[in-house]
Order: sequence, then structure tokens, then C-alpha cells
Amino acid sequence: MLIAEIFYSVQGEGELTGVPSVFVRTSGCNLRCAWCDTPYASWNPEGEPRTVAQILAAVESHASARHVVLTGGEPMIAKEISVLAAELKKLGRHITIETAATVKPDGIACDLASLSPKLLNSAPDPIEHGVWRKKHEATRWRPDVVKAWIDGYSYQFKFVVARPEDVDELEGMLAALHREIPRHKILLMPEATTLATMRERATWLSDVCKARGYRYAHRLHIELYGNKRGT
Repeated sequence: MLIAEIFYSVQGEGELTGVPSVFVRTSGCNLRCAWCDTPYASWNPEGEPRTVAQILAAVESHASARHVVLTGGEPMIAKEISVLAAELKKLGRHITIETAATVKPDGIACDLASLSPKLLNSAPDPIEHGVWRKKHEATRWRPDVVKAWIDGYSYQFKFVVARPEDVDELEGMLAALHREIPRHKILLMPEATTLATMRERATWLSDVCKARGYRYAHRLHIELYGNKRGT
């Protein structure tokens, strides 16, 4: 597998915010988000090939960590991702998979499916990235795939919100699933790579969450470390 980075930090997003975790970031993605904060794992995939055994050894070097996060890029397109997840489960690790939910799980070992379907705000510029714009828009929302995840796994939804109208859009997407999704499983996260932008959007986004019953999801890693690799 092409691996961009493996690091030990605290989970910055979602239900497990603050939990010490080993992050395994695969390199490669089937989407191209305009605001992507890990371009080295998507727009310009970097990294080095590692075997499952090498990845497991890196995870086990952090003996106190019980939580492992498989992230990307898009981890579900990584070669041998299911083998890696199965081996991590044998080690007794709690596995979170952070995915855009465009690839079906097909029985992969996973304790928390962190689903982040992409909204219209994610689309790349149609003039500068016309080919990827078409691919991105054709791929970013797969209701059949999302239903496969939520029907088979413990899950959370994390939506990246940049503007108030994004909330109406995501509500329409969730309604199309025809599933009873508890409001506390829907986390709204401000699109931001700086503290200033995150705090500005947090002001109105938290009010939206209070009004509609969703969970506000801060980005703790930006608060603690800034927007940089290995955090």
C-alpha cells in the first residue's frame, strides 16, 4: 500500500475527539475536493509503499494506543486495506475508518465508520480542473454505498460545512437514504484550515446545530497544532 504517513496523535474530529490514536494515512483518492487539507494524499499522492507487516509494526510501536484510524485520501481504495483492518482487529485495536462513503465496505473490519459524504462545496474549479470536476461530481454521493455502511456498522456522519445553505443540502441527501438517522449521529464541521476561519464559521454553525439538533464538530487538531502534517 502507498502510505503517506503514520503518526500518533489525538483524534481531532467526531465522536472520539481527544482520544489518543495511531493514524494510518493511505495515499490516493477517487475525489478531488477544492478545499482538501491533505493534498499530498489526494491531488498529488505522496508516500512510500509499505507492506501490511510494516504498517502493523509501526502501529504496535505505540503500545499504549488502542485506537487506530484508517484515513486518507480515501482508504477504501487502498490495496490490501481489508487485510490490514483484519490484522488490526486481531491485535485488539479499535478501528475507525474515515471515508467519503463512495466504496462499499464489503465486510471490512471496522468499529466506527466515519462517513463524510461530500457536498457541492467540495467541487473543484470547472475551468482549472474540468476533467476532475466531472469525475468528482459523478462519484461524491453514492446513496447505495452510504446505506451499506450505515446498515452494517456503527457510524457517524461528518459533513464539512462552509455556508448555511450547505445544511439544507445535506438534509436532502440524508432524507434520500430513507433511514432513521439519530440527530446526534450527524456532526457538522466548519470547513477551515485556520483558527480564524474555523472560529468565524463556528459562530453561526453552532447556532444551526442548536436549532436543528445536530452535533457541532470542532477540529481539535487545528486548535492544538495548526494545519500541518503528522497531527
